[in-house]
Amino acid sequence: MTLILALDFGGTKLAATVVNAGAREWLGYDRSLSPAASNASTDLKIMRSLIKSVLQDRKPAAIGVSFGGPVNATTGTVRLSHHVCGWENIPLQQLLEQEYGVPASVDNDANVAALGEFRYGAGKSHNNLFYITVSTGVGGGWILDGKPWRGAEGMAGEIGHMVVDPTGPICLCGKRGCVERLASGPYMAEDAREELQRGGGEVIRNLVGGNLELITGKVVSEAAAQGDELAQELLERSAWGLGVGIGNVANLINPQLFVLGGSVTKAGERWWKVIHKTARKTALPEVNFEIVPAALGDDAPLWGAVALAEDLLQ
Repeated sequence: MTLILALDFGGTKLAATVVNAGAREWLGYDRSLSPAASNASTDLKIMRSLIKSVLQDRKPAAIGVSFGGPVNATTGTVRLSHHVCGWENIPLQQLLEQEYGVPASVDNDANVAALGEFRYGAGKSHNNLFYITVSTGVGGGWILDGKPWRGAEGMAGEIGHMVVDPTGPICLCGKRGCVERLASGPYMAEDAREELQRGGGEVIRNLVGGNLELITGKVVSEAAAQGDELAQELLERSAWGLGVGIGNVANLINPQLFVLGGSVTKAGERWWKVIHKTARKTALPEVNFEIVPAALGDDAPLWGAVALAEDLLQ
C-alpha cells in the first residue's frame, strides 16, 4: 500500500495523520495544542514529534500540508502566520522534502480544506464552491470548475478581510469592520470582555467563574444558548458580518455552494439562521446558492492535505 502523511499547522493546534492512498480511514493520528508563546521553531519541533508518533518508522510516499496562513503554493513557501511569529518566508515544502526524502505539497489551510470538502465531503457533487473556515481567524478557499483556484499570487479567498462595516471595530490587519473582526472566535471573546466591563452578561461571567480572561468564542456560544442577551447580540453580529460577506461573494463569483467549517460554526441554530437570512438578503434574488456545514468538520484540512499528496502521486 502507498502511505500518505498529512499535516495540519493550525493557528492553535498541530495535527498529523497517515493514511493509505485511496483509503478513507486514518492509520494513525496525533495532535497537540500550540503553546501560547509559540513560534515557527516550536511548531516545527512539535510537528516532528507528531510525525514520528504516526509514522512509527514507516516511510510515506508523499506529504500533504495544510498551513494556517498565506502560502506560495507553487514553491510551498510560507509567507507568514497571522497567529504564530517567525514563519515569515519559511520554505516549508523544501524543509520537509529534504528531511523525509519524498515529494511534499503545501498550501493555505482554507484552500486545502476546500479541496478536502470537494473530494471527500459536502462538496462532492458541486464543481463550484467556496469553503469558509470560521475559527481563530476567517479564511476562504475556492474550487472553480472542479479545480482549486488561488488567484494570481495565491491570495484568493481572503473573505476574512472583506470590509462589511466601515465604521466597525479595528481588525489586526488595520482595517475597520472586516468579516474576521466581527465573526472569529477570539474577537467575539475580546468584545465580550470589553462589554462586560460595563456590566451585564451574567451567564458569561458565571461560565468563567468571574475570570474574564477565560472567555472564548465557545463560552460566548454557550452563554447565548443559555439565553444571555449580550452573548446573543455578539453571536448575531458575528453571523451578520459573515452573512454579508457570503452574499457579496455570491453576487461576485456565483458559486453553487458555500461550505462552512471551523469551531465558530458549532455556535448553534440561531447563528446559522442569521447567516442564511443575511446572505440571502445581501445577494441578488436571481443568484442561487446553498450554505451548508462542512461534512469533514475539523478534519477538512487534513483530508485536503491527503488530496494534495495523492495529486503528487498521479
